[in-house]
Amino acid sequence: MRGVIWLVLLFTVAVVAATTLGSNEGLVSLYWGGWRMDLSLNLAVILLLASCLLLMSSVKALDSLLTLPKRAGDWRALRRERAAQAALREALAEYFGARYGRASKAAQKALAIQQETPQLAADSEFRTLAQLLAAGSLHRLQDRGRRDATLKLALEEANGGRVADDAVRLLAAEWALDDRDGPRAMEMLGALPPGAARRTQALRLRLQASRMARQPLEALSTARLLANHQAFSPVVAQSLLRALAAESLEGVHDVQQLRRLWAQFDTADRRDAQVAARAAQRAVQLGAPEDGRRWLQPYWERLSELAREDREAVALALADARGGIGIDWLPRLESAAQAFGHEGAVVAAVGMVFAERRLWGKARKLLEQAAAAPALPARTRRHAWRELARLAREEADETRAIECERSAALLD
Repeated sequence: MRGVIWLVLLFTVAVVAATTLGSNEGLVSLYWGGWRMDLSLNLAVILLLASCLLLMSSVKALDSLLTLPKRAGDWRALRRERAAQAALREALAEYFGARYGRASKAAQKALAIQQETPQLAADSEFRTLAQLLAAGSLHRLQDRGRRDATLKLALEEANGGRVADDAVRLLAAEWALDDRDGPRAMEMLGALPPGAARRTQALRLRLQASRMARQPLEALSTARLLANHQAFSPVVAQSLLRALAAESLEGVHDVQQLRRLWAQFDTADRRDAQVAARAAQRAVQLGAPEDGRRWLQPYWERLSELAREDREAVALALADARGGIGIDWLPRLESAAQAFGHEGAVVAAVGMVFAERRLWGKARKLLEQAAAAPALPARTRRHAWRELARLAREEADETRAIECERSAALLD
């Protein structure tokens, strides 16, 4: 197609030249001293064009001659750049091929070529990538000393570029986690800009680092962000959040600290029945059952809306927090016993609260039902047997009390 176009243009030029120059009878006269030269206009035009072409060719040749050293230097720099790029590509291929010794050598070769070439010295991104490949290979080889030295150079080099700086710090945090160095990972992640710190990978690393550094509340907050970003499936996210909340609760040592922690929890965590039940049990362990009951009360008011496992957790938590319970709880407990009399945990909780209030007539049947429920935890059944033993002693039936104590001991 291109040949056809050039042929058409050639014919067009030939036609135009024949039309304009074929009948041209003009003359051009040149005078120099006493000499005169007459030329046809066509020849004068051709000579003028040829002179211009010759002049342009001469200027171009002279320019090529004068710029030859510079072009030779550029050519040598281009060859070195290509060699450096080839070494970097080789390092990348060897790294992905798990040949880390070769990858490190290839990356160091790329850095050496760049250092020997002044024209490439300003390419900081190339140097940072080569240093990261070298450091990553050394990390795989467990050469932590050389890895840290190379990583330090990469951090200094990447300080001016945001993208490279983010990459270096994320990799540094990941390697710190591999070394089980949680504080170092948190330091690297803390230096990230806000936008980079909210990336899913950064949040995953922060979650691991905070758990490794024994900071469950920070881990809980990070896991909540990851759950909002849909980084986990709903089931996994719920399980992880509950586990982290329980870990946070286990770390408190007094009631005031527990109350502050409960206030710091996210609203979604405080609305989780399992988390509230664990918080209530921890309050009982710290000698504040009234706080536990206060946190459990909203769930007992909407017990029918909870899933069965959530009802069980709430019921068992109330059974633990029954000490000093008021009579205001009795109406909702009687309603729960009527609605969920087939669920052992609810029956056990109601029976123990009735026993706590010394309502023995209402408590007896419920406690017997709870003590015989094989699905209940052994701890709950043991408490039910001991309440029955206490009831038997209230009735002066020591034989029955001993039998109940024996049944409770067999569950240990």
